[in-house]
Amino acid sequence: MELKEYWAIVRKRLWLILLLMVVCAVPTGIYSYTMTDQQYTASSKIIVNQNENQSLSLQNGRLDVAMINSDIQLIKTYKEIIMTPRIMNVVVEQYPQLQLTANELIHKIGVSSVNETQVMSIYAIDSSYSRAANIVNAVSTVFQNEIPKLMKIDNVSILNAADPEANIAPIPTNANMNILISLVLSFMIGLGIAFLLDYLDDAVRTEADIAEIIGFPAMAAIPRVNGRRKGKNKKDNTNNTSVRRGTDATLNA
Repeated sequence: MELKEYWAIVRKRLWLILLLMVVCAVPTGIYSYTMTDQQYTASSKIIVNQNENQSLSLQNGRLDVAMINSDIQLIKTYKEIIMTPRIMNVVVEQYPQLQLTANELIHKIGVSSVNETQVMSIYAIDSSYSRAANIVNAVSTVFQNEIPKLMKIDNVSILNAADPEANIAPIPTNANMNILISLVLSFMIGLGIAFLLDYLDDAVRTEADIAEIIGFPAMAAIPRVNGRRKGKNKKDNTNNTSVRRGTDATLNA
């Protein structure tokens, strides 16, 4: 099938594709802008070092790079420990006012770290900023208290906690991206439906269709005559007949 034939199929059912795109994009936009809850994020920062009384790892008054690298490697372990029920169950037990289960906390909490640093960030996402701040502060405090029991080492300190009273803007929604994805998907679905309908349509409309079916080229074609043209031809024939009759009568006289 040539490119022109593909375009003819698309152009023939372009209205169906456009209608499907509108039908999908409009509800997606309404839902994304009006029905989705605004989400807020709050975070606290934790520093990992070998001595909680020191902001840097020192040995004989000099920076110990090997010790710092050891702390950086520990951060990978700590990131996994925070997201376990072992920590979250303690948070649920010590902070019942959060009214969350351990599984719900795990889904609200995230942990990130900056490469080649001893700092890790714990963040929480919730529909209320103050609640998100309380969640992240609770998790940070429990983690700091529980890590010496798990790792037999006390090297975690909270750099700064989240402020529940801060005026923070909500996380920007992905409404435009959702609409764009909806348009692309509906366009692809519309193309698929258009080609499927053309494949299922076995009506004969062109000379090429006839040649494909019978295996021989068409030798002649009968043009379609619309009703207006047919009526005009009939009227012209009637007038010509009347003129001929008048002429014959004159000749006979």
